[in-house]
Amino acid sequence: MKTGLSKKQKTIAIFFDEDNDITEVMTHNTNLKNRLRKYASLHPNLCKQTDDNEQGGLTFEIQKKRLSIKLTAPYTEERRKAASELAKKNTQNLRRKENENPVL
Repeated sequence: MKTGLSKKQKTIAIFFDEDNDITEVMTHNTNLKNRLRKYASLHPNLCKQTDDNEQGGLTFEIQKKRLSIKLTAPYTEERRKAASELAKKNTQNLRRKENENPVL
């Protein structure tokens, strides 16, 4: 969807205070909008869409305890290498299984 907004203007804003158990999330991010829409359809008592700004941004209200922010530390070189090796091994196993059981 063309909105006329620059990437810098396409923001995600999260508003909450310590007194209220509702968090307001306003986003232009397509992946987050889709995830929030799906969550709202599955759990309408916990999350609901409250606004559409007609420029690609949607606003949702969600229970504060249902929203989390995950901070991840960067991988060490050792962990990155181990993850890469595991991914290569899994890809090889998947290809082997596909060759053993071809889809007709």
